[in-house]
Amino acid sequence: MTKETMIGIDLAKSVFQVHGASMSGQIEFRRKLTRQQFRRFMAEQVPATVVM
Repeated sequence: MTKETMIGIDLAKSVFQVHGASMSGQIEFRRKLTRQQFRRFMAEQVPATVVM
């Protein structure tokens, strides 16, 4: 069974706020990432719906 995740991203010049939740709205994670950390973080994620 695949767990579907939604990743919300608040875009900024150098810092990104990233919020992950299940499709039912249950919070899975919240992170504040630099641009480099963001690229690495997203590359490691399983397929998900991304909203900005």
